[in-house]
Amino acid sequence: MDTRSSPEDPIRPAVFPPRPHPLLTRYYSDEQERRRRVESWFDRSAAHYNFITQAMSFGTGHWHRRQALLRAGLVEGMSALDVACGTGVLAAHARDIVGARGFVCGLDPSARMLDEARGRGVGALARGVAEALPLDSGRFDFVSMGYALRHVADLGATFSEYRRVLRPGGRLLVLEITPPASRIGFQLLKIYLSRVVPAFVRVGGGGTAGQELMAYFWDTIESCVPPAAILEAIRQAGFSGAQRRATLGVVSEYTAVG
Repeated sequence: MDTRSSPEDPIRPAVFPPRPHPLLTRYYSDEQERRRRVESWFDRSAAHYNFITQAMSFGTGHWHRRQALLRAGLVEGMSALDVACGTGVLAAHARDIVGARGFVCGLDPSARMLDEARGRGVGALARGVAEALPLDSGRFDFVSMGYALRHVADLGATFSEYRRVLRPGGRLLVLEITPPASRIGFQLLKIYLSRVVPAFVRVGGGGTAGQELMAYFWDTIESCVPPAAILEAIRQAGFSGAQRRATLGVVSEYTAVG
């Protein structure tokens, strides 16, 4: 397992792009259409999404999410917000960690995903997007986002909102997939995520929406800005101690303090 840490990425872009990736015109022509289409994919695949992601991660997804929360400093009694909570996997782990004295809220733009999270026992839920959180300032000790940064419209607005809803000294955790630096590793991941996983989803009953969503996932991963740009966006939003930890070969854990 690769657990290398990079507290300060030495390569800082002069200007970081506001988008995590350019508009992928293969799927949509503008931002409004992007939001509609991505939300539709998530709504239509919500019932199968947990199965899809667990299969995609060979069953390690749940364990890794919990360990990442603990590494980032989530402890009993904290108030936590999980943005783009999806089916509520990360939020449920956070709920178990903070315990009865803590509080966890899950937020997602997809109504169907929120239904799945509710069925998982995540009690406090809100519908919204990362760039405009419908929540009070200084409300939380901890903000997390699991594998959804590629779906926001503006990195600066997203991290500014995370900073706004955190109390002073609050902690941030963002999990994201980063392609391997090696050419062979990159090609293997591309074949797996762009061909094997969508085919498996189709055969496994995930439907057309699930298949399309998994294919889209790879395109966003391949087109995503590099870790240095994400770290710079976090810093420019006012966070301190921004760092990236690489685990499992392809997972980036971005952490910072508000």
